Amino acid sequence: MFQRVLWVSLSQVLRSIALVLLPISFLSLIAWATAGSLTGNTSDPIRASLWVWLGIHRIPFSLSIPPAAVEGYLSYLPLGGLLFPFLAIRSSFSRIVDRLDRDTTLINLARIHFTVMYCLIAQLLVFVSTTNAIRPVWYFALMILIPSVYLTTLTVGKKVTLTQPVSFGTRIVALLLAVSALFLALSFFMNLSTVKDLITVLQPGIFGGLLLLLINIVYLPNAAVSAMAYLSGTGFGVGANTLVSPLQHSVDQIPALPILGALPSTEHPQFLFSIFFFVMAGALLASWTISSSTRVLLQSYFVSIACVFLLAFFASGSLLTQEMSTVGPSLWMFPLSVAIEMGLGIALAILIPRVSLPSKKSKSDG
Repeated sequence: MFQRVLWVSLSQVLRSIALVLLPISFLSLIAWATAGSLTGNTSDPIRASLWVWLGIHRIPFSLSIPPAAVEGYLSYLPLGGLLFPFLAIRSSFSRIVDRLDRDTTLINLARIHFTVMYCLIAQLLVFVSTTNAIRPVWYFALMILIPSVYLTTLTVGKKVTLTQPVSFGTRIVALLLAVSALFLALSFFMNLSTVKDLITVLQPGIFGGLLLLLINIVYLPNAAVSAMAYLSGTGFGVGANTLVSPLQHSVDQIPALPILGALPSTEHPQFLFSIFFFVMAGALLASWTISSSTRVLLQSYFVSIACVFLLAFFASGSLLTQEMSTVGPSLWMFPLSVAIEMGLGIALAILIPRVSLPSKKSKSDG
């Protein structure tokens, strides 16, 4: 029985990795054949595909950038890329559940086997793809993959029921993120000429243009989180010692990425009114939990702030060089500002009814 679970888990781990890695390898080979190579070594696109596979799992890279071997770091990785391994893991683990006849004991054992083998193969790919210039950080691979793969498998095989605080907290953050995405879309179309100029500078060609479009799509969630930080009033960075917020705009130059064309070109103090959305989000959270208890309200509030912190963590990082070492929202200012603004909304939602009750009572006495 143990051998059966082990074999089924291993075959589906290989399948889930292949579902994502093979298309990436195909695209890498086409890009390599189209652009050409100085060495003509086919190991170049193979390593590149492994780096992309590791990158969409949020595994950072330590770099030694030629020709001067300047030390760099790449941790600003696309949130949208997580969708591909998530779907592949769920698809493969659902097959495990079916082949084990939905036996809960065997499924729990398979879940552990799947997670361990997936992480071991990922570690093997880390060491295989390591070069003097590009080194995936192996210990981050373990720290990130073990919980993420295991939690993904938990979404298969049984219905996941969220507790009230998790449900309310995540819904509020999703609502704020949706408003931020709409703001990002508006800013993108308002600065469409800048986007076209960036594309013209790159001159990617037909196939390169398709790859550039894909890169910008998977980075859209990062941009939406930065837009959320902008609307909260704290803003975000586009490099060291830079800040883009409604009250400050200190950016000298930006990388030639079309999605960065949506950046505001100057200060816009009028956008401070958007803080009202976060205050209203706190009031809305209080109204959702008013029929439950104060404990549910506080737990929902802390869940929402934890979600904001996680978004800030995964949507920020370093982009290759020291000059671009701070990209995305602040890890402490952004969650703190949201906590204060939502806390104000919760306080108003609780205090206003209490203030209005005595006035109603006094009128009835009169």
